[in-house]
Amino acid sequence: MVLYGYDASVYNSVQGSDNWTAYFHNPDNNMIGAVNTAYTVGAIFGGFFLGGPIADFLGRKIGMAIGCVLVIAATFMQCWSPRGSIACFLAGRCIIGIGQGIALTAGPIYIGELAPPEIRGKIMTFWQMFYSVGSFICFWINYGCTKHSKSLGEWDWKLVVIFQLLVPVIILAILPTIPGSPRWYVQRKDDIEKARSALRRVRETDEEVEEELLKIREALEYEKEAISSNYSALWKDKSLRKRMGLALVINAGQQITGQGTLNTYSTKIYEKVFTSASKIALINALNATFGILFTLNAVWVIDRFGRKFLLIVGGIGMGICMIIVSAVETETPSPGGAKTESVGISIVFLLFLFIFFYKPSWGATVWIWTSEVFSMNVRAQAVGMASQTQNVANAIVQQFFPTFLNNCGFYAFYMFAGINFLLALFVWFFIPETKQVPLEEIDALFGGANHVTQGEDLFAHEKSMRVTSEKPYATTVEDARV
Repeated sequence: MVLYGYDASVYNSVQGSDNWTAYFHNPDNNMIGAVNTAYTVGAIFGGFFLGGPIADFLGRKIGMAIGCVLVIAATFMQCWSPRGSIACFLAGRCIIGIGQGIALTAGPIYIGELAPPEIRGKIMTFWQMFYSVGSFICFWINYGCTKHSKSLGEWDWKLVVIFQLLVPVIILAILPTIPGSPRWYVQRKDDIEKARSALRRVRETDEEVEEELLKIREALEYEKEAISSNYSALWKDKSLRKRMGLALVINAGQQITGQGTLNTYSTKIYEKVFTSASKIALINALNATFGILFTLNAVWVIDRFGRKFLLIVGGIGMGICMIIVSAVETETPSPGGAKTESVGISIVFLLFLFIFFYKPSWGATVWIWTSEVFSMNVRAQAVGMASQTQNVANAIVQQFFPTFLNNCGFYAFYMFAGINFLLALFVWFFIPETKQVPLEEIDALFGGANHVTQGEDLFAHEKSMRVTSEKPYATTVEDARV
């Protein structure tokens, strides 16, 4: 997630560089939107069509590794694009998007399948927090480069881009040392010993290991017998179809809250308020810094108050922030082409307050809820498809937002306010609470069967059949009595 946070913030950072603009011959607003959309389209393709199959057939860890390799290759493409060839830079952004789509499908599934249910929410909160860490690293590097842009020349943006190599290299080095997914070992390889070994590394007692392993096997037995083993179950099974629809809505909602726009175009937005490039870079860096702290709020409340509570409170809070920031900016004068210092500080405070509401709610909680609600037979593909609706929504909004901002200014933020209030209402009426529910038992919340309970009989029956077939001439107690 550090990688995702850094990559998602790179383009926002380099847009503020006069050297980047000159290097690519002053791209217009449509081209700026197209470069951002290229990343989004790549992520959609990677998540929808590649992430699920790779995570299912090759494994969660391999999925993360493939994503990292693609990001490394694309970083070199971006950094050494020929002068004036923004098409090469655009292609690099697209490939990075594909890599992210693959890695972001595997990552949350891997975490959810290893984490104990009672702390799964807290652990997944750190997943979102590391997105903020990635943004933090990117924006502070950009701030340092902006302060020395004259001496660095074109390297003031190339350094920001090339630091994308750091995180995937570290991830590739760490992956061989971490356990695989026990659920994947049982589901794809029927390798009980590897699953047991993986669980022993993350559980305290052998009793916990054996109990969880039995639940996994029982749930898989039911899914194998009663549910289609391929991805068509997402559309054929009423319960899964309902979950898919809800996940698509809240993942799209995450990006149309306004956060996706702020993350990508905050530089352009703050240019409406401030004239100093270094001041804007500093604000972005501070925003990313506070984002880490704000995300940590979810750690204390996600498993206490639940997912639904956070999503509702977050939606209402973000909506109020958007109304106030729009009113402050549009109803105050701009002497000299910029806002007065007091108005500028007020706007920055309100946008930081927006992040305060967003990070622990629609930032962290959407990922947590999405990774929890699907059964094992479709989890990888479903999470990949649902999470990439974030990018579908983002692509639609971001392609047109630069023009929207230029023509309407901060009036554009009233739209986001209305969307946030509607999202809070949607969660209130349609999203069930999933806190501390084991993954194998979560189906019952959506009108489906409890896979563990249903699987117990099937698993026991299959076991008895194996014993009978192994001992065809064994005499039962009842026979002996006769």
